[in-house]
Amino acid sequence: MLAAPGAMAQDKAAVEARFRVWLDDTIWPRAQARGVSRETFEAAFDGVRLNWNLPDLVMPGTAAETPKRQRQAEFGAPAKYFSRGSLDGATSVGRQMARRHAAALERAEAETGVPGRIILGIWGRESGYGRVAITHDAFEVLGTKGFMSTRAPYFTDELIAALEVAEAGFVPARSMKSSWAGALGQPQFMPSNVLEHAADGDGDGRADIWGSEADTIASIAAYLDHHGWVAGRDWGFEVAVPEDVSCTLEGPDQGRPIAEWEAMGIRRITGRAFPEHERQGEGYLLMPAGRHGPAFIVTPNFYVLKDYNMSDLYALFVGHVGDRIRYGMGDFQAAWGDVGAMYRSDIAEMQRGLEALGHDVGGADGLPGFKTRRSIGRWQEATGRTATCFPEIGMKAELAP
Repeated sequence: MLAAPGAMAQDKAAVEARFRVWLDDTIWPRAQARGVSRETFEAAFDGVRLNWNLPDLVMPGTAAETPKRQRQAEFGAPAKYFSRGSLDGATSVGRQMARRHAAALERAEAETGVPGRIILGIWGRESGYGRVAITHDAFEVLGTKGFMSTRAPYFTDELIAALEVAEAGFVPARSMKSSWAGALGQPQFMPSNVLEHAADGDGDGRADIWGSEADTIASIAAYLDHHGWVAGRDWGFEVAVPEDVSCTLEGPDQGRPIAEWEAMGIRRITGRAFPEHERQGEGYLLMPAGRHGPAFIVTPNFYVLKDYNMSDLYALFVGHVGDRIRYGMGDFQAAWGDVGAMYRSDIAEMQRGLEALGHDVGGADGLPGFKTRRSIGRWQEATGRTATCFPEIGMKAELAP
């Protein structure tokens, strides 16, 4: 839905006309400068109109508001992200794919250091190993979001990149399908990532992330390698955090050798020791639901997974499914609490209140990231409460700015 309350009352036909002018006056010169032909440009936008049903739209000339709701699952209750069906489906099909594509996975790991199980975790999450239908018109999505969304400059750049993808012959412009966010192919790359990371995994001279499983595997590995995957290190470990270790120690800017976390009393929840080579490496406390859910010591590779998708829960899902595929691991041992039901607008209001008190929450965007979680914990500790490090509805009135 559009962010501005009165936006839908405007004349849609007039806005559509402005969109066509924007395509010709703004997009075409930029695309032409990048080597896109007029033929490709015309084909890309043949019959394309604005999609008024996409999320996070804002009419040109109006101000965006924090949405009350958010369509993406990771902004809801964490437990829903790890539903029985999602976990079991990604694991069972992933094991089939591990056997079917063993050679391609081994080759990708040898070339990049990225484990096959991690590649499978991403592939499964992004497109169900290529089985999920991707139905949106990429140029409709990217054109709409480039013209009138809360992140218009970003999507405008991706629209130009999509035109370059079509010009380069990856896929015909009128056949280019995407997610509602503009992501392409089985790895669900944004167009700029197709240009930079799409790889030829089957040796046919093409990088086909739409139809080739081997190319999809090689491309995901190439992406993670480029973003700094550390060969030989894991992504992280579920742990038990003693009550005297504050949840406010969470975050990638508060890392320390895993041996030091161990010395503070943090233990793997399985009872097994941390691998010796991991004990000497840096680790970070992660508590995505604060004291209301599982806790983890994660490695720098966890944050490489977040470069693929900025959600903590996404990176956890990928690592966890990979472990289930490769090692037969079961569910996280700690349960997710009944949290995550607040509106984004409520959390944004709390964030503004914390900012007024001098806390760095990472921006009042309504998303409870690690900076918001630990700011809540620090506020709780400063007011004599037990730190839980997660937003709760009863905090709203106290934190309202």
